Amino acid sequence: MTMQRSIRRSLAAVLSVGTLLLATACADDDLSSGGAKDDDATTSPSAQTSETGGDTAAGGPLTLAGQSFPEAALVASMYEQLLESAGYDVTTKLVDSRDGYMADFPGGVDVVPEYVGGIVNFLNSQKNGENASPFEAGDGDELAEAGKALLDEAGITLLDQSAATDTNAFMVTQDYSDSNGVTKLSDLEGVSVKLAAAPDCEGRLDCEGGLSDQYGIDITEVLPLGYASDQTYQSVLSGESELGETSTTDGTLESQGLVVLEDDKHIQPAQNLVPAVSTEFLTAHPDIADVLGPLMAALTTENLTELNGRVAVDREKPEDVAADFLSENGLL
Repeated sequence: MTMQRSIRRSLAAVLSVGTLLLATACADDDLSSGGAKDDDATTSPSAQTSETGGDTAAGGPLTLAGQSFPEAALVASMYEQLLESAGYDVTTKLVDSRDGYMADFPGGVDVVPEYVGGIVNFLNSQKNGENASPFEAGDGDELAEAGKALLDEAGITLLDQSAATDTNAFMVTQDYSDSNGVTKLSDLEGVSVKLAAAPDCEGRLDCEGGLSDQYGIDITEVLPLGYASDQTYQSVLSGESELGETSTTDGTLESQGLVVLEDDKHIQPAQNLVPAVSTEFLTAHPDIADVLGPLMAALTTENLTELNGRVAVDREKPEDVAADFLSENGLL
């Protein structure tokens, strides 16, 4: 974690972050289970034409989808507020995992707050199978270029990326780290551990698969408790699991007595924040790039970590934190 808020808060306050998270045990949730702003909206705006009959138009209905963990919900709220300010009638639907919206994107979904490595490797696995060699570039632009054929085939365009990046990370308690001399993942080679993580972690090369194959860690069980979720924190803190999945921008760890282990073999691909847009919708609404571009320029890994802390530790609402950031940076 790079810039965590240097203040201590009670564990009780942190534990209440569970109200901000959805249970991640149901990986087959579809969009209808997400927090829909308008559950009756079923027609994709990308199938509509502009009121003037031309090829392009600003404004109109737009479906925004994303994941529901705190950072993704926060960034989705930023998108929503910017797009509504630009004249779009936004329907926002958040689900537990990427699988929950990718079945409808593009088509029923027009815009998604994404992570470049996440979406490129999802499309790679979808086309070439779960055992396909992943795209591993540590640079977001290189990774997007490597995955361009997959994106083009899917009808998805990635807009300008942010310098802010959020990769998967793996945490232990500070006590475990100190007692066992563990500060990096390679220190766990040959060690048997239980892993609390997202439901889709098992076998993934940036999760259980990479920990087992690249680091030689003996993962005896994957507990599907969620990505950076309260359940995952509690599992590690209670000793039910030794290792938990979180992110490099998790702003809650220090206050909970948790610490990220260094990914010293670099199994994580670049995960720069990036707007993913239906190519068809973007052709009809090219102003989307101008609406979201300034936000990507304003976000950094450091300020994203701080914003995450306000949501997860201070228990502020994602939409309020989003509004403050947009206002302070002159975006609204």
